[in-house]
Amino acid sequence: MGRANRRMAALALLAAWVIAAGCGGVEIRPTRTEAEMSMEEKISTRMNTPPRKVVVGTVLRNFWGEPTHLDDRLPVLCGLIDRVAEEAERRYPGRGLDLVVLPEEALTGGRVSRAAERSVPLEGRVLETLGAKAREHNTYLVAPMAMVDDAEEGVYVNAAPLLDRRGEVAGIYRKVHPVSYLGTEELEEGMKPGTEYSVFDCDFGRLGIQICWDMSYEEGWEVQGRKGAEIIAWPSAAPQTMLPRCRALKYGYYIVSSTGGDNASVFDPAGLVLAQTTERDSVLVQQIDLSYVVLHWSQPLRGGQGFTDLYGDRVGYNWSDRELNGVFWSNDPDMSIGQMAEELGVQPYFHEVERSRRLQDEVRGGPPEGIQGAADARR
Repeated sequence: MGRANRRMAALALLAAWVIAAGCGGVEIRPTRTEAEMSMEEKISTRMNTPPRKVVVGTVLRNFWGEPTHLDDRLPVLCGLIDRVAEEAERRYPGRGLDLVVLPEEALTGGRVSRAAERSVPLEGRVLETLGAKAREHNTYLVAPMAMVDDAEEGVYVNAAPLLDRRGEVAGIYRKVHPVSYLGTEELEEGMKPGTEYSVFDCDFGRLGIQICWDMSYEEGWEVQGRKGAEIIAWPSAAPQTMLPRCRALKYGYYIVSSTGGDNASVFDPAGLVLAQTTERDSVLVQQIDLSYVVLHWSQPLRGGQGFTDLYGDRVGYNWSDRELNGVFWSNDPDMSIGQMAEELGVQPYFHEVERSRRLQDEVRGGPPEGIQGAADARR
């Protein structure tokens, strides 16, 4: 599918057609934003949208102990982006690259110093150099840095600028939760915390960004999910896997981590590791599909074999026998994964949870004590 078509498909998530809950027909509704849709509507819209393939790239690289001057750091980062592009071409020839995520403070990290000493402006050499690299590879780029936000006022932030395919600034996420290190009463040697959990519209879909210690705070992940984020870029100094898996499963998006140690990973909306590198100074490239459905074990599904028997390689999935859960997508541009699921006779995990909840409440005569009957937002 070409980029123009992927953009149209991405906008389809906000379109007027959604599957009517609890029936097999289609209902026409006024166009609403993702944030205004119920969980059931979001899932039905997503799974009944044609395939939307996105190629994402990330990096495992520890910059501690390396020179932080831009003369030294920029060539290293440009080389890493080149390697991601080369890996994308090797794995998906002619497909192109959609998103590259670099580690936290990739431009400026490497030594302990005051925020004012290590922060650099985005405008000027940084934007010119990395913008040119984004244009060269026709990709979006998340380029984390200690950034001078207001030189006159002395405001410095731990930021993740997002550059678009033209090399222009599509948005900037400022870390909402900088760390207060033990023994100090300040935030990361003088960083100012951000104020907004922004979500950015890209031509492949909606992108959220969180940075490192943000993982320890639930609200940002919930807010960006509510705003319709389909992928969260997570540059981090802490290479976690447990919490990212939980966030991805609960809020129904992919998470792409880029870290300085242990692993860089792509987590899927079933809470599974879809791809991972653990090799020092390595890059990772993975194609994902934003039109997917999360399914739990059922007899017709048989861990995905039911789909394979019907559709062969026209369907793809990442399934875990350990979790009895998986994410499924269509490889057929003329048939959505929702159509395939309907033909197989399976329903999304969330729908199964809520169907069982309704039956349980009917049999017991109401919800259990202390529960008001609110729908469980978990995926």
